[in-house]
Amino acid sequence: MEQKFKVFLEKNDEIFTFLKNEVRDYNNQHSVHHREARKQGSVQPINIIVSDGNEQWVGGITAEVYWDWVEITWFWLSEDFRGKGLGSSLIRKTEELAEEMGATKAIVTTFEFQARSFYALKGYEVVGEVKGYPPGSSYYTMVKSLE
Repeated sequence: MEQKFKVFLEKNDEIFTFLKNEVRDYNNQHSVHHREARKQGSVQPINIIVSDGNEQWVGGITAEVYWDWVEITWFWLSEDFRGKGLGSSLIRKTEELAEEMGATKAIVTTFEFQARSFYALKGYEVVGEVKGYPPGSSYYTMVKSLE
């Protein structure tokens, strides 16, 4: 069988969609957990936004609950609102909501220069580290038991 390679050095949504769908189909065939998570309503989102007195967004958190886990996807606070307990309140509220939805564990990824120490203070433990990503730093996967 003859193969041809075609290289694209720019973003290509058609290739992205093709490969994403093929990997999802493969995962669905081989993992009941993946198959179940793709059913409507299986993934439960959590979205919390924080506004200042002028109704301007100054931070927030997004997460998804599935497989008895909550995965924190985006979490950010404006510099002016950091160090005042707001981040702790956001993470605690997210974990509480996730527990109500059936989550027993939490997972997050973060860079060394982002919030590794913050998550550690909240009980998250490093379970994976990619050193030198980006150069001079590390990328961490951190988990916490919510039980």
